[in-house]
Amino acid sequence: MLLHHKFIATAKQFPSKNAIIDKTTNKTVTYGKSLIATLILSARFKKIPDQFIGILLPTSAGGALATVAVLMAGKVPVMINYSTGAKDNSLYAQKKCSFSTILTSGALLEKINCPRIEGMVILEDLMKEITPLEKIGAALKSKLPLKKLVTLIAGGEESDTAAILFTSGSEKDPKAVQLTHKNISSNIENFGNYVNISSDDSILANLVFFHVFGLTVNLWVTFYYGMTMITYANPLDFNTICTIAREEKPTVMVGTPSFFWGYLNRSRQGDFKSIRIMVAGADKCPDALREGYLQKHGVTLLEGYGATETSPVISVNTSRFNRPGSTGKVIPGVEVKIEHFETNGECEVGEVGKILVKGDSVMKGYYGDPELTAEVIKDGWYNTGDMGYFDHEGYLWHSGRFKRFVKIGGEMVSLVKVENTLEKYLPTGVSCCVVDVSDERKGSSIIATVTIEVNKTEILKQMSKDLPNIALPKHFVVIRELPMMGTGKIDFRSVTRIVQELMKEEEVA
Repeated sequence: MLLHHKFIATAKQFPSKNAIIDKTTNKTVTYGKSLIATLILSARFKKIPDQFIGILLPTSAGGALATVAVLMAGKVPVMINYSTGAKDNSLYAQKKCSFSTILTSGALLEKINCPRIEGMVILEDLMKEITPLEKIGAALKSKLPLKKLVTLIAGGEESDTAAILFTSGSEKDPKAVQLTHKNISSNIENFGNYVNISSDDSILANLVFFHVFGLTVNLWVTFYYGMTMITYANPLDFNTICTIAREEKPTVMVGTPSFFWGYLNRSRQGDFKSIRIMVAGADKCPDALREGYLQKHGVTLLEGYGATETSPVISVNTSRFNRPGSTGKVIPGVEVKIEHFETNGECEVGEVGKILVKGDSVMKGYYGDPELTAEVIKDGWYNTGDMGYFDHEGYLWHSGRFKRFVKIGGEMVSLVKVENTLEKYLPTGVSCCVVDVSDERKGSSIIATVTIEVNKTEILKQMSKDLPNIALPKHFVVIRELPMMGTGKIDFRSVTRIVQELMKEEEVA
């Protein structure tokens, strides 16, 4: 079923149920009112000549419903990152996908200090223009039987593009990922059924919709199952998130480890005790973070793994099958194989290789880039660019990006493994990131960045118990605040650049 048709079916099934509790604006919208709002907006959006419409909106009722309405109008939402240069990202998206209109919020533009650019439509202004006649017409239309109602909005095929999202750009320029209705809906069903999500659940939705984790799990999982979405636009407002969790008592929450650290440190005992499914993704989940949630809130923090190109969930731990440190078992409907990085043969159990994924959730391709698409998808298998292995019981272990492996002395060294080892011996509360700084004369050099000065000699002594000498950091650099992407991932490109600049300064001095 098409995603927007599924939304309508859900809205017809639960008209009086709260669809969205928007904690930024303190407005609550039922499914019935959500349907009316999307019918009004979709009628407006149909008049836009472009096939693509940009979405530059926060995690809110407006952001969620505008995204649905774009699909109902027969258009494709292009989700734009507003956390790392909204103006440049908007212009990049417009150029990459050849469109003009961007739906945005005046309040958001003011908050992020983004100028209005050509093509921007301010949602607040649009809502003020809506006439009583439009409201009455949409309300009457919403009462029609489901079969009749879906014939009055855009149709299409499950293979049609349902969203374009841009990769994080933490390593290179963002790629425009095309996800179809089939991609997203299959991932929702496979993930949702595997972790037992139902209409009785409510989700604390604070992840941005321009990131696939937020778009699929926060927005579409909610509307697919008829859940209640409790939205808040700023995931970095740790105190408010903790208050929302305490007061609204959500049952599901997903996020990144960096965000979960913030909530753990600012929360009161038991703030998150209502959560029955809490999943961390996008980065490695430290043992200390898991232990912290269990001790403070009685909640088991589960680790999962996914990619923008796989809609996103590939594997996840559950209450039944949970192996801390792993990314869980591969969800139903998805296939994973581990390929040797040199021979391309399939790896043995426990042997680290490239993670390849196959299934209905694998993307349609990169928009406007068939060569790159053909490079990463071969015979239906998508090369994630990640390295990992299966253990004897079928749990998938993530070893880091292929690009986060360096060859030293003929050996492949995982920077993620170095990071995990370093983390064990750092004082509580100290963050770290390990990067490779290559030099034509000296070759690769592993550099550890930490947020405060540490006893390097003692830490290296401890690390040498777990790692060979070639994998030990050659230098320690202090970066008081590690640069982050808007999604909560560490920005490795920026960290590497800062390290290179600091080391050049040291050489000059």
